[in-house]
Amino acid sequence: MIVSASYRTDIPAFYGTWFMNRFAAGQCNAINPWNRKPYSVSLASGDVDGFVFWTRHLAPFAEYLPQIAARAPFYVQYTITGYPRALERSVVSTEHALADLGALARRFGPRAAVWRYDPIVLTTHTTPNWHLENFSGLAQRLEGLVDEVTVSLVQPYRKTKRNLDRAAATGGFAWQAESPENFRETIARLAETAAQHGMSLTVCSQTKLVAGSARPAACIDAARLTDIAGHAIPSKVKGNRPDCLCHASRDIGAYDTCPHGCAYCYAVSDTASAKERYAAHDPNADHL
Repeated sequence: MIVSASYRTDIPAFYGTWFMNRFAAGQCNAINPWNRKPYSVSLASGDVDGFVFWTRHLAPFAEYLPQIAARAPFYVQYTITGYPRALERSVVSTEHALADLGALARRFGPRAAVWRYDPIVLTTHTTPNWHLENFSGLAQRLEGLVDEVTVSLVQPYRKTKRNLDRAAATGGFAWQAESPENFRETIARLAETAAQHGMSLTVCSQTKLVAGSARPAACIDAARLTDIAGHAIPSKVKGNRPDCLCHASRDIGAYDTCPHGCAYCYAVSDTASAKERYAAHDPNADHL
C-alpha cells in the first residue's frame, strides 16, 4: 500500500508532529471527504510500500525523513511556482523553497522529488509569456536536482472561482480559465524548456493538454518508488478523477486544513476557516 500525505493538505509544512506521532503508533485514521465515513490506514513496517508527501515547505519535516526512509521509500511532490503574493499569500519565498528542495535532492538524490509547477493560473499579471519566462528561470535553478516537473491548468471549481474572484478584486487583476486545447502550444514550449534542463514534463489529469514531449503524469508513481527502493513496488493504476493515472494509494489528509492561503487551491473552500481548523488541531489525535 502507498500512503499519500497528502494532496488534501500540506502535512510536512503544518502537521509533521501529528504525522510522526501516528508513524510511531503505526496507524492513523482519516475521513472520506465524500461520504464522511472514517477509515483506518496502517503505517506499520511491512504494510506500507512507500510514502508520497505533498508540500510547499519541507523544512519543518526534513529531520524526520531518514527515520521514514528506514521504514519505506518516499518521494516528495514539491510545489514551487514563484507566483505574485496576490495569488499566494502565505507560502515561503521562492528562494527558501528552492534551497529546501535542493537540500532534499543532495541528501536523497534527484528521484526523491518531483517539482510541481501547478496549477498554471492565467491572469493579467501571469500571462502565458510570463509563465514561459518564470518557468525557465525556475527550471534553470532546479537543473540536476529533479528529473520531472508536473503541470496542469487551474480547474475552475466553484470554490476555486470564488476564491480567485476575491483575490482578483483585492489584488487588482483579472483571471481567466483557459481551455486545455488553447494552451497546448505553451505546454509544448514548457516541455522543451524542461528537457533543456534535464527534466521530463508531465501533465496532471488533463490529457487534452499533452503536447510536444510532454506526457501524462502519475503523481502517485509506483515506478518512482520502485527505483528508490531498489525492488518492485506492487500497485495498479487507480486514478481519483478522469484522466488521473495515479497508482492506488490511501490519502491520510483532510480538506480545508491548509493555511497557506493560495487563491487557486482546490482543497480549501475558505482560508479563514482553514486557519481556524489548523489552530484547533490536536497533534495527539488519531486523525488529522
